[in-house]
Amino acid sequence: MEAATPEVQARVRDSFERQGLMHHLGARLAEIAPGRVHIVLPCRPEVTQQHGYFHAGATSAIADSAGGYAAYTLFPEDSSVLTVEYKINLLAPAEGDHLEAIGTVLRSGRTLTVCRLEVYGVQGANRSLVASGQQTLICVDKRPER
Repeated sequence: MEAATPEVQARVRDSFERQGLMHHLGARLAEIAPGRVHIVLPCRPEVTQQHGYFHAGATSAIADSAGGYAAYTLFPEDSSVLTVEYKINLLAPAEGDHLEAIGTVLRSGRTLTVCRLEVYGVQGANRSLVASGQQTLICVDKRPER
């Protein structure tokens, strides 16, 4: 996977650092490529539900951000990104050392962009798909995120 330009990576990282929820959850950016972003969420008690699995809210939040930033990598410099809609299917209990959310642009339009969302539970070398979804985002033109 090719890396995004240093300018795009900096723009995505700057925006991500301003997200209070991602900071609160302990999520971090793992990869930034044109039209594709990976976010990792380590397992800790604060992001689990009563059975010890990752909470669906944490799973959904990192999926939403991964897709949003995947779209943002393709947007003009003087724009910002907002989620219009997303749907996620929880396929299996989310467990492991960490979760990895991958947002991938399926189609980038002038105004709307559609992304595929995938979340994997990772335990050592084993990865298991725990959630899958789709998202629509809007490019807010002439409104930089800074």
